[in-house]
Amino acid sequence: MEEAAVQKELSGGYCNSLTQYSRFLTREVNIGDVPMGGLNPIRIQSMTTTDTMDTIGTVEQTIRMVESGCEYVRITAPSIKEAENLANIKKELRYRGYHVPLVADIHFTPNAAESAARIVEKVRVNPGNYADKKKFENIEYTQQAYQAELDRIYKKFIPLVKICKEYGTAMRIGTNHGSLSDRIMSHYGDTPRGMVESAMEFIRMCEVQNYYNLVISMKASNTQVMVQAYRLLVETMVKEGMNYPLHLGVTEAGDGEDGRIKSAVGIGTLLEDGLGDTIRVSLTEDPEFEAPVAKAMAMRYEKRALNTLLSPEREKITIKNLPYQPYEYNRRVTAPVQHIGGHHHPVVMLDVSKENLKDPYFLTAVGYKYSAGLDKYNMADQACDLVYLGDALPSFSFPGNLKQIYNYQTWLNLKDKHNCHPLMSLAEYQEAAVKDTQLNLISVDANEGVDWSLLKDKENILLVLETTADHGMAAQRAFFVQLLNEKIQLPVIIRRNYPELNADDFMLYAATDTGALFTDGLGDGIWLTAAESVGLALVNSTSFGILQATRTRISKTEYISCPSCGRTLFDLQETTQLIRSRTDHLKGIKIGIMGCIVNGPGEMADADYGYVGTGPGKITLYRGKEVVKKNVNADRALDDLIDLIKEDGNWVYVS
Repeated sequence: MEEAAVQKELSGGYCNSLTQYSRFLTREVNIGDVPMGGLNPIRIQSMTTTDTMDTIGTVEQTIRMVESGCEYVRITAPSIKEAENLANIKKELRYRGYHVPLVADIHFTPNAAESAARIVEKVRVNPGNYADKKKFENIEYTQQAYQAELDRIYKKFIPLVKICKEYGTAMRIGTNHGSLSDRIMSHYGDTPRGMVESAMEFIRMCEVQNYYNLVISMKASNTQVMVQAYRLLVETMVKEGMNYPLHLGVTEAGDGEDGRIKSAVGIGTLLEDGLGDTIRVSLTEDPEFEAPVAKAMAMRYEKRALNTLLSPEREKITIKNLPYQPYEYNRRVTAPVQHIGGHHHPVVMLDVSKENLKDPYFLTAVGYKYSAGLDKYNMADQACDLVYLGDALPSFSFPGNLKQIYNYQTWLNLKDKHNCHPLMSLAEYQEAAVKDTQLNLISVDANEGVDWSLLKDKENILLVLETTADHGMAAQRAFFVQLLNEKIQLPVIIRRNYPELNADDFMLYAATDTGALFTDGLGDGIWLTAAESVGLALVNSTSFGILQATRTRISKTEYISCPSCGRTLFDLQETTQLIRSRTDHLKGIKIGIMGCIVNGPGEMADADYGYVGTGPGKITLYRGKEVVKKNVNADRALDDLIDLIKEDGNWVYVS
């Protein structure tokens, strides 16, 4: 299919299809001997954490990254000396038989970019700080002043473009949410539109020079902002006759389970709609652990594309039918039932039907710790809201605020129905002589036809939306679209089942499939089931992690932590774990932990507090984007951070 045809098809939209997996066809860009975009597979990349002046250390880490699956390796070049040393790194890699394309990461220093562009296969520049400025100043730019700034930037940027053309070097124009310039902020604010315009200005400058070897990214630590920005970027590019490949990533996703879930929500939401040509999962871990996570995500869509080719699904809706705004977050309006839906945060439902229902201690895994001496439950922040028991009957009393869900016939025979509610099919509900006066859960399959009239003007109903489709997220989204078009305001729990996945893939798939819906304001609850080997505790924490990552329910402290690189001024992994160990009880607080000034304060975006390396052994503390304490000794910086949180009244003492 020709690029022009794709552009015409996408005009005014952000993806090929809302119901069938179809990858957006982008321009092929040559990066060494590993081309990106076009019909090439989704490429995997990561970034070194070594000092760029440590040639052997960087080479050896790069080799470990390549062995783990990286197809491009990015290396920081904060000044011209590091940029020049890229030649030694490249020479040693080639001597050892590794021809992986190298990418120079540039912030603030055009001369370093110009030097690196003569050496490596690709340079990454950030429009917010390459030739523009970020001083957190509120300046009113007239149109004339705005254009004058653009002209100044053009003169600084074009020498790099000419070098890239001469040497065949590719370029990533990488906008970051947290580092938009004062000029962009003055016109567009701290918005997805501002991110897009920041990149488009640089793209247009490149095209004036007939330079098209470009890759574009719109990264943010807020997954909603990230998704909206990429969608706007595609729509904007297509309207201007462009289709540059997309680099996907969530900045400062964090580490462990949280980092994987947050990355899957942001990256996976876009991959579901066929957007993305290369991905980097940013974890606060050694970089060789990033590529396997990214590969697991990418391979899912390689298989999806093949399955779609072999058995295409019928198109149900088009972009023009979409009854909600995909470029800003608005939660679907629902009529609440028993504190589910409406303005209540999404609920978490879990299947406990296979647990030992003679032993209350299993509930610890879902947030309810039982004390036999007191015969009471202590509820954790991540305590689920509903449990499904099917036809099984417990021999002990459940916590008073935990709703129990039974199959209809079993529920019908319960002597004590207090806090117990039925789950049934729509047909069962229609035929039922006895219904719950408070809450009835009705299971519906997104892939089967529904008589919408049966769902209108109903009360005390909560829909449980299931799917077994290969492209299940799109099937469930289509169902939500129909609910919106039919003006049916029943709350919906999104249910997904992953019986054959291991724990790692379960987290990634569930975060992608359900996170894509919650990111668009669709869904009032989540119900995940997995193989027994995954464990109830992980299913519970993954459910809450997805809601946290989509910003729809905050249940724990959020750490916006950069993945470390050669600019980092302290041991980021060790420091993150230390800060986490003393602050992870602060529900709802966001703490940014940044290795250097490049990634802070701008990259912390909407963090409440910031811990930023500003020199060897020195830390600067932030409240939001405001500097509170400069150059604090690292050995007491965490105590000062805690004092700052206490001063603001945000500290909670653990009993």
